[in-house]
Amino acid sequence: MPILLLALAENLGAAIDNLDRAEKLGLLMSVDEWLEMRRLRNLMVHEYIEHLAILTSALQKGHQFVPQLVLTARNCISRGNKLLN
Repeated sequence: MPILLLALAENLGAAIDNLDRAEKLGLLMSVDEWLEMRRLRNLMVHEYIEHLAILTSALQKGHQFVPQLVLTARNCISRGNKLLN
């Protein structure tokens, strides 16, 4: 995201500020949802989940975020392609 924001001549800031700008530019739909995805990612990557129920819940929640991640990726690719043309 920072590289795309720079290419769009946007000022970079802290991660939350960059996400806020990306939301305003229509690159992602919700900063709050993005932060929730990030928290879930950190939980799954940095902690060893021993309880099957917690792992199952985390995986199911992660699966629910797939459409948002795909949409964000498509928005970023589309905006990047416009810069190249």
